[in-house]
Amino acid sequence: MNNRRQVLFLMTDTTRFDMVGSYGNRDMKTPNLDSLAKRGVRFERAYTTQPVCGPARSAIFTGLYPHQNGSFSNSAPLYSGIKTVGEHLEEGGIHSAFIGKWHLDGGDYFGNGVCPPGYDPEYWYDMRCYIDELDEEDRIRSRDKESSGKIDESFTYGHRVIDRALDFIERYKDEDFFLAVSLDEPHGPYLSPEPFASMYKGYLWPDTPDQRDGLEDKPELERLWAEGNPARGERLSPWRFLGCNSFADYELGRVIDRASSAIPEALVIYTSDHGDALNSHSLSGKGPSVYDSISRIPLIVSGGNSIRAKENSIYSSVSSHIDILPTILDYFGLEIPPYLAGLSMRNAIENPEGERYRNEVFVEFNRYEVDHDGFGGLQLMRAIIDDEYKLAEFLTDSDELFEHSSDPYDLENLIDCDSHRGARDRLHRRLMDHMNETRDPFRGYQWRNRYWCKESINRCWDCDGYTRQRRNGKNEKRQLDYNSALEIEEFTRPKKRRNQEKA
Repeated sequence: MNNRRQVLFLMTDTTRFDMVGSYGNRDMKTPNLDSLAKRGVRFERAYTTQPVCGPARSAIFTGLYPHQNGSFSNSAPLYSGIKTVGEHLEEGGIHSAFIGKWHLDGGDYFGNGVCPPGYDPEYWYDMRCYIDELDEEDRIRSRDKESSGKIDESFTYGHRVIDRALDFIERYKDEDFFLAVSLDEPHGPYLSPEPFASMYKGYLWPDTPDQRDGLEDKPELERLWAEGNPARGERLSPWRFLGCNSFADYELGRVIDRASSAIPEALVIYTSDHGDALNSHSLSGKGPSVYDSISRIPLIVSGGNSIRAKENSIYSSVSSHIDILPTILDYFGLEIPPYLAGLSMRNAIENPEGERYRNEVFVEFNRYEVDHDGFGGLQLMRAIIDDEYKLAEFLTDSDELFEHSSDPYDLENLIDCDSHRGARDRLHRRLMDHMNETRDPFRGYQWRNRYWCKESINRCWDCDGYTRQRRNGKNEKRQLDYNSALEIEEFTRPKKRRNQEKA
């Protein structure tokens, strides 16, 4: 047995949960991910922290919510001093490499080609590195959906990412390491070679009840979003998208197979950053929503030694991307810094039929992209999901409450329903606590005073009246108290009001 601690983290872009066959849609041809699920744990109800590329990735790789780490929108870089997984592991003596789409440097879609701290620069290969390999004609081809089926697999970004990953595994198979392999596929322009390019021609996406949601009892922002969907009300045939998805599975299969032979005791984690509406609830793409088509993602964990995934298992309670980094640190036997927002998933991985490891997950939205005026602009959403309900609060719009067991497609908005008032108010209080606990910079009395809230809420300038400072990690300088300049003893404490001199 290989006692090395090795983690292979695999990621695709815009793969909604039911685009992986093992999640129930048997029309999806994803044999490699399905096989991975049989050898490990499939997390049935896993959610992104924010359903748009950069913020979703920011939470995965920092263990902090987008509102904590600075990357709350595409093209918004991480705050200075925020550590990603590579930096945490580097402090523990673990060799890390990141090969593929990064999307956290604040640059344009492709990135800036610069290796961030904590990762092996020899293997760094973001999308800008790929684009820089192409001449002008091939750059244009690489962004044209009509190129699909007319290219060789070696032309694609995904194939070149996997080639580098295979080289890394072969070179470092006898060492401890963390390797992230992050494909852009199946994100548009959905490029793939044959036979994948035409594999789904003529295929119609399933006509589920949410495809016919008229949004009558939903927030105005969703109705405006739907008005911008040119395919609203139609049966979609996303054949290029699905073909590229199966191509991504094929490419991941190359590295999964190599891992099985070269690093058989490695912990393998697969996920996607977010989903795609595909006309569910009359919507397109992704955005401020807790609908499963957009916010629910595949999450599969297989293998391992210090944490061993139980084979052919399902974890049926809610789980979150925010817990991936703490789990990786736990796997390597490293301290989980107290300021991280997530939890280790160890118990769910080793004993998925046992007690749930968390009671709820949180999804947020801030802005789709700094560079774009569109996509709804600023849409502040804070949401909480547990095994029974979803509550989504939109600061400048109306809110949503859905019951999972009776309404799995989120069709009936129960926000004003008296019979569900107890569950609604319970989730609301927990959501407000979460915003405080994570030092959400957008928190305030406006969230507490929702139009449906029957509780007596104190509307005052001091809000909750507390100072909440970031907890210090190991070997960090301890923060100082503003009023005394002495080291902080309590990171959360009642705010001391300064006496104001009378004129």
